[in-house]
Amino acid sequence: MGSVPAGARVYVACVVLAALACLAPVPGLRVPWWIVALLAVLYAGCDHVPPPRGPRSAGSPGGETPQGMGTFLPVLLAGAFLLPPAAAALVALPGALLARVDQRPRAPRRVWRAAQLAVAVWAASRAYGTLGGPDAVATPRFPYALVPAGAAVLTFCAVLAVLDGGILALAERAPLRTAWRGLFARSLAPVAAHGLAGLMMAVLWRSPYGPVAALLVLLPMYVSCWVFAQYHRERAAHQATIRALVQAVDIKDGYTRGHSERVGQASMMIARELGMDDDRVEGLRFAGILHDVGKLGVPTRLLRKDGPLTPEERRIIELHPEYGHEMVRGIAFLGEARSAILHHHERLDGSGYPYGLTGAQIPEFARVVAVADAFDAMTSTRSYRRARPVPTALEELERCAGTQFDPGMVAALVRSLGRHGWHPAVTADDGPPVLPDGRTSAPHASDALGRGAP
Repeated sequence: MGSVPAGARVYVACVVLAALACLAPVPGLRVPWWIVALLAVLYAGCDHVPPPRGPRSAGSPGGETPQGMGTFLPVLLAGAFLLPPAAAALVALPGALLARVDQRPRAPRRVWRAAQLAVAVWAASRAYGTLGGPDAVATPRFPYALVPAGAAVLTFCAVLAVLDGGILALAERAPLRTAWRGLFARSLAPVAAHGLAGLMMAVLWRSPYGPVAALLVLLPMYVSCWVFAQYHRERAAHQATIRALVQAVDIKDGYTRGHSERVGQASMMIARELGMDDDRVEGLRFAGILHDVGKLGVPTRLLRKDGPLTPEERRIIELHPEYGHEMVRGIAFLGEARSAILHHHERLDGSGYPYGLTGAQIPEFARVVAVADAFDAMTSTRSYRRARPVPTALEELERCAGTQFDPGMVAALVRSLGRHGWHPAVTADDGPPVLPDGRTSAPHASDALGRGAP
């Protein structure tokens, strides 16, 4: 556990001790061990259904979700509805401890997840029992049975959110003011759906149809999880395609290394400030990352030229938006991003290229990327000038708003940077980023506007 901060180790140890306390048997309480064993095997077997992966998945510090974790929460919640709290907490342990974990350190991550789930399931089972859930299911008494089940779901989500926020703050050093933000709200809807499936399992289990009928509830859940996993595998393939294209550009034009990622990040900031939905925000990220992919069609000697460009060389470089559009024309998932790749060098006054579009003729995505592109070009050191401080770059964007840039996009970037600052993710070859207070970074290299940045 050498790579885990000391505070996080203490925190995990405390949660493990709490989990052990939850597992302590209650004297005189009869436990149906066959149900515990069957549910534990079912939950462990669900590890074969790969869940989606994403940044900071709940319960998995470091931004990845161990396989099986959370995919079949109906099994865990059915255990909370069918078993005493200590026995219900046992159901999660085999699956959590045997789950495949890709990121290191693996053992602490497994122990953490096992302890976290044990505490959450124990608390959910206690809430369910306190409100008379077992009697409501045994009778059955609907819709009253939904009340203890709903309380169990809320308790489960709340415990996970509290524990997740703590590990994010201590293991990943997330700011305390943001570590817990949104964790409960994001998990409530999916856990509630899984809770209903778990309640159906518990009702059928106690009915004359028995456990076999209860297990049939898992079939549609399995199918839906498989479809969801297929979607995320397709999305991972999209990401791999984009990474390959960006790496090819970076190899060809070393001066722009890291530039594409930063333009994608700034484009997302503008999109969120404008209130775009998640799909369009993701599309703008793709557009920002791939806006210079057409440089693959430009001679390397021109991209790496240190001196001024001749008019003929400039005309050749100004073909890169069209080259890029041709390269991505057949990539359907890019959608609106393709128009940004083609038109991100257009200007509102019609003096841009390749087609000299004006005002609203320029697609919205292109107007966003144009601002993000120019901002990063100015705040990165290029081969012929030093980086400008962030406030200076914003002043220049505002000066050019209405002629070169869309004023709405510029204003959105200014507002977003005012709230969040500028903390771009940089590649291994980059130096530290430009800071919001105006201090410049170590030398970067970018070539955002064909040697024509503001």
